[in-house]
Amino acid sequence: MSNFRMLAEEEESDDAAEVTWEDQERINTFSKLNTRLRGIEDRLEALKQEKEALDDLATELELTDEDNIVLYKIGDAFLHLPQPLALSRLEKDNDDISAQLVALSATAEECDKGMKALKVVLYAKFGRAINLDE
Repeated sequence: MSNFRMLAEEEESDDAAEVTWEDQERINTFSKLNTRLRGIEDRLEALKQEKEALDDLATELELTDEDNIVLYKIGDAFLHLPQPLALSRLEKDNDDISAQLVALSATAEECDKGMKALKVVLYAKFGRAINLDE
């Protein structure tokens, strides 16, 4: 059985819409925003996992004795720190990650707003002849 059939006239793509320089710029901008948004989403997910790990670590450190020395990782090195100092350093790192999460979320929102505005313009001109969804 053949899956081929002739398209009805209304199903045929309308190639009458000419792609102008401004349209191409809009399409390129949409693509750049989309790529940027995907990268931001990946980074947000990694930061959320890191924040969750720091929260778990903070719980563990609070349960240890204040006299204990703990290994604290900074970059690629481990330092021997007293428990209270490690706990305060952990709180600072947690605050830094929270600030990064807020900033990246705001940037992701800006990208999303820009993409939505471009979708409206491009779909209005090209209709079904353009696909801007994933």
